[in-house]
Amino acid sequence: MKPTENDHSKVAESPVPSLKVRTARTLKWNGIDRICTQILYAATGIVLANVLSKDDFGLVGVILIFQAFATIFVDSGFGAALLQKKHPDERDYSTVFWFNAAMCTLLYAALFVCAPLIARLFHNDLRLIPLSRVMFLSFIINGLGIVQTNRLMKAMNVKQIAVANIIGLTVSGATGIWLALHGAGAWALVWQTITLAVIKTGWLWLTGDWTPSLVFSMKSLKSICRVGAGVFASSLLNTIFLNVYNFVIGLWYSLASLGDYTQADKWSKMGSASLSQILTATFVPLLSQFQDDGAKYREMMKKVNRLTAFMLFPFMGGLIVMASPIFHTLFGHKWDSAILLFQLLVGRGIFTVLCSLYGNYLLSLGYARTLVYTEIVKDVTTIAAIALTVCFHSIDILVWGQLAAGILTYIFVLALTVRATGYRPADFISGMLPYLALSVAAMLVCWGESAMITSAPLLLGAQCATGLLIYLGVLKLCRDRVLTEARNYLSKRTK
Repeated sequence: MKPTENDHSKVAESPVPSLKVRTARTLKWNGIDRICTQILYAATGIVLANVLSKDDFGLVGVILIFQAFATIFVDSGFGAALLQKKHPDERDYSTVFWFNAAMCTLLYAALFVCAPLIARLFHNDLRLIPLSRVMFLSFIINGLGIVQTNRLMKAMNVKQIAVANIIGLTVSGATGIWLALHGAGAWALVWQTITLAVIKTGWLWLTGDWTPSLVFSMKSLKSICRVGAGVFASSLLNTIFLNVYNFVIGLWYSLASLGDYTQADKWSKMGSASLSQILTATFVPLLSQFQDDGAKYREMMKKVNRLTAFMLFPFMGGLIVMASPIFHTLFGHKWDSAILLFQLLVGRGIFTVLCSLYGNYLLSLGYARTLVYTEIVKDVTTIAAIALTVCFHSIDILVWGQLAAGILTYIFVLALTVRATGYRPADFISGMLPYLALSVAAMLVCWGESAMITSAPLLLGAQCATGLLIYLGVLKLCRDRVLTEARNYLSKRTK
């Protein structure tokens, strides 16, 4: 049966999803991704933290330092450059893919040869040699999925990214737990990482509907480099910042101390990294579309600032207040020495998320090189903090310095963002202040409950319920617009 003229009209008139709907869907799937990811990540982490030793986590923590730098060189900032570019074409995507593949191969070969040197540097622990040579394979596998991921993010279609993460974490988590329970030690963490990389990249290739062409264009590479170089330098400096404490602790303290720090750092980043990922994946593609309209761009900034504050302050504040009952409920008293570190790192994470948000503004406007200045300031303040605190021979004091450095960096990044966007400091503060004040009030009430309830699980449940009731209840009474829009997004009522 042939289609009628009316049928053709219906096809031609099928509505294209509006920008608002696509943004809502992107935010929804990013939210689903992060929530499911954190649940699976937490479930696996809880089991592994109770089964494996502090030394096991310390060994893998050392390897992760070098893997983090290798990952930065593989991407070289081109992933962010593809997101920022308005209309990347097939030549751009293929060029970036082949560049990534070449960098993966070269870097793995270099790290394979350097494995004995890594072991010698960190207490001459020869276990690091085979562990690192296997674990470094994961950055090669992940590198082959960078373009697939960025194509989906550019199209604001992140559903398959979420599915890949969920399936990958489920299978890799089960693999890691099975190996840990059978006495594999640090190898459980290594094979968990490899399994996750294989499944995520494999899924994106199966569902991404894209394969690279046999094209490599130097012209395309140079055009992408204009943004990518700044992002690369910024990411490199940020990686130095994120790993310098692991390096210092692993080098001058014991692997068990590094295990304490990596546990505190890992659990604290579940909040800050999740929020940063949601904000970047959702809003950089959106904001880049308004980069030539200053008034519209600042209006979008206002909405993003309010939404960020709405999510950031109650979540991170709740983690600080509930740190002790969380650790005692999940791990008993095995990781008590990591609780204060966790609280300090969560506090630092608040400023990390805000700096990441402001960095997104700069990136979407094409100020990628400005990000380098922010990372230089971050690294300088961090190194200064280490120099001032390392002499006390206390990891706690070392991390207090890290929090202070984070606050100073935030002030600098805010000043740069104000200058680049024309958005006044008062506008930033006024949009976030109500959510901060309400979060602090809820935290104080929850903190008071710790003096009355001694059971860790009961205290954790009570603090969660009280904090949510106060925060959401007051916002609902005040008819907060962000809360209303968030509820509409989740219920698919956005038009």
